[in-house]
Amino acid sequence: MTHRRQSGAAMLTALLIASLVAGLAAAMVWRQYRAIQVEAAERARAQANWVLLGALDWARLILREDARANQTTPVDHLGEVWAVPLAEARLSTFLAAGQESGGGGTADVDAGPDAFLSGAIDDAQGLYNLRNLLGGTAVPAIEQDTLQRICQSAGASPDTAVQIINGMRNAFATPLDEASAPLQPNSVDELAWFGLSPDTIARLRPFLVILPVPTQVNLNTAPREVIAALLDVDLASAERLVQGRRSAPLQTVEAAGAYLPQGSVPNPGRAAVASSFFFVTGRLRMDGRIQVQRSLVYRNGLSMVTLQRQPIAPTPGTPG
Repeated sequence: MTHRRQSGAAMLTALLIASLVAGLAAAMVWRQYRAIQVEAAERARAQANWVLLGALDWARLILREDARANQTTPVDHLGEVWAVPLAEARLSTFLAAGQESGGGGTADVDAGPDAFLSGAIDDAQGLYNLRNLLGGTAVPAIEQDTLQRICQSAGASPDTAVQIINGMRNAFATPLDEASAPLQPNSVDELAWFGLSPDTIARLRPFLVILPVPTQVNLNTAPREVIAALLDVDLASAERLVQGRRSAPLQTVEAAGAYLPQGSVPNPGRAAVASSFFFVTGRLRMDGRIQVQRSLVYRNGLSMVTLQRQPIAPTPGTPG
């Protein structure tokens, strides 16, 4: 009986030791698996970041060449090369094109990574800049009226313009105690800090922008709602200007008067036909993941300066 009890205790001890070793081994395997997954995700993130950075450099080159071509008469419109969006294409096609142009022979397009790149360059000065509300000790009445008309066209509530003006003035005022200063928004989405609802922000996003300095509105790229609000004309007149600029882009601000009601003259201090600020959006789809990055580029002559780079959420419903 004593021998049997000792044998049973030894077997139980062996089973406990085996279970402990199996648990430790499983934990080690799990930790190794997680480390590999984290490393792979970090490597994919770094690769995506480098690809999007390369796309940004490519967009800056396009903007520089456009500036070089327009040095005599600076005009930016939607018929130029920079305004043509890049449809989604497999990344290996760009690598293959580079190999062929470099004299490396015919490249295998299917040999590259399963990654797809798309993007676009948008004129930031085609939108109304909320920085224009901050000039002087008080908001100029003409700027306040412009914002009010934009909010009305967007279908926002009647008090939205006042809410935005008060929020911008408070956020960008110089407080005595900087620690208690409100956050300063850098994008329209951050207007939620002023209490605007997501629906209101979605309605205003196609018409508003926040740039580092006050800017004019480019009549060659602005939507009709922004043109109508800026020039204080009806939407029909603004639509005539939009249709007319497709075949004959405006070379001067005064040329817009041909599409406006008699007596309507654009103010050159508030309107323009050329731009200095552009948004560059790159979208990379790789290994089932989508990464979108938007950058703000300031074009000063032939110099291209990237002011902001920030990831943005992919548009819901996009493939991939």
